[in-house]
Amino acid sequence: MAKPIVLIAEELSPATVEALGPDFDVITVDGTDRPALLSALADASAILIRSATNVDAEAIAAAKRLKVVARAGVGLDNVDIKAATAAGVMVVNAPTSNIISAAELTVGHILSLARHIPAAHANLAAGTWARSKYTGTELYEKTIGIIGLGRIGALITERVQAFGMNVVAFDPYVTSARAQQLGVTLLTLAELLAQSDFITIHMPKTPETTGMIGTDQLGLMKPTAYIVNVARGGLIDEDALFAALRSKRIAGAGLDVFVSEPPTASPLLGLDNVVLTPHLGASTDEAQEKAGVSVARSVRLALDGELVPDAVNVAGGAIDPNVRPGIQLMEKLGQVFAGLADSPVTTIDVEVRGEIVEHDVNVLKLAALKGVFSNIVSESVSYVNAPLLAEARGITVRLTTDAISEEYRNLLTIRGSLSSGDTISVSGTLTGTKQTQKIVEINGYDVEVPLAEHLIVMIYRDRPGIVALYGKEFGEANINIAGMQIARQSRGGQALSVLIVDSPVPEQLLDSVRTAIEADLLRAIDIVVE
Repeated sequence: MAKPIVLIAEELSPATVEALGPDFDVITVDGTDRPALLSALADASAILIRSATNVDAEAIAAAKRLKVVARAGVGLDNVDIKAATAAGVMVVNAPTSNIISAAELTVGHILSLARHIPAAHANLAAGTWARSKYTGTELYEKTIGIIGLGRIGALITERVQAFGMNVVAFDPYVTSARAQQLGVTLLTLAELLAQSDFITIHMPKTPETTGMIGTDQLGLMKPTAYIVNVARGGLIDEDALFAALRSKRIAGAGLDVFVSEPPTASPLLGLDNVVLTPHLGASTDEAQEKAGVSVARSVRLALDGELVPDAVNVAGGAIDPNVRPGIQLMEKLGQVFAGLADSPVTTIDVEVRGEIVEHDVNVLKLAALKGVFSNIVSESVSYVNAPLLAEARGITVRLTTDAISEEYRNLLTIRGSLSSGDTISVSGTLTGTKQTQKIVEINGYDVEVPLAEHLIVMIYRDRPGIVALYGKEFGEANINIAGMQIARQSRGGQALSVLIVDSPVPEQLLDSVRTAIEADLLRAIDIVVE
């Protein structure tokens, strides 16, 4: 029998080919040569890429034998995950390959800003000896504020503590116990901005975090403070940053990522108090080798029909067909769970009930965690690192199963405790021949709502006229309500409304509705569908 063909579309480390082993025919192609790429894909079982090769719907349609797309790195902007999923093609990446490199680059930016290293070098290279012009500042006993205390944030913490820095952090999903373990003080974002001498951001890019550091936030910083972003372009409002740097409102900034890359037209390029690098977070020999070896191993697993922990769209491998439909449902329930949490999570219980428990359902616990963390950490979340993300945050995770499900054939639940002492829960099921995904319980309220892209969950005191109040608010804001359900546990007591809307809801509108109906809880939850 002919060996499966593995296509390498960009330059990868020799260790990558070695990790693939002798069981495949390895063929190379220039992924940027579109006709050559489409031709080579016709017989390929797998393709390994970096960032230059665009594996879009056209490429996937041309690859009738393709089983896996492997990105030797973290970002997947150049892969059409939705098209791959529809075609039954697994997409894998290397989510932990660059975390050390990213942490070290962050420290490099901090040192460059503190001691004016790039500017001093350029000045000296131009023939000028200007020692007094580049008097810097020590890191010792300075305060660094880390926005996002995930795996990269924790690595930075270890490194800057060696300089004798005081570390504070803002991360609504990290418990005080975990922060204490790291030697970090948790603050609000406003407190962190006001107190820090250096600030570094390590958050995912979502509608909520895009532009999270704007004019108001920069205005809270010390005039002597520096800010660094090597995470995602757009977390800092670049126009606001330019104004703050030009007016010397803050001392300086270090950027490795930009809204538009390359940032050839950015006015930031003309400033002398900013250090810019061309998206080098993963650009080390070690990170590239780790990424290549990691995805090569994932390709081997995928083509052998085994479980692939780093798959971002499907779990893959030896998963019973009866369990597989629950994976995406559980991921979405995880996103709803995270959206309901208003303080750090301390425990997560994944409960599986019904006839499905006759099979191995451990993958559903992984799917739940993947969903919970998908929009709240800066790292790419997969089945392999989701439990590590929970462990790093001091979250206890348990899986329980029960063959008895009284109301539904199968029932999937995520239940958790928060540091505030509150508990939250969300349950779902698959119904009908089309296996429609539905939410059937939120925080003890019985509902039956299709899982949609944009949801609003409200809890308030049951009384006449409430629906008219929030209906008016959303209508005037041109937010269309596509569906809704109201549940209550007693007449005149607390009621829960779940709305399906056609578009994201601005936070300002949520605040207005919250005030109008005197809501005890009001959350807009946007489900990411891969």
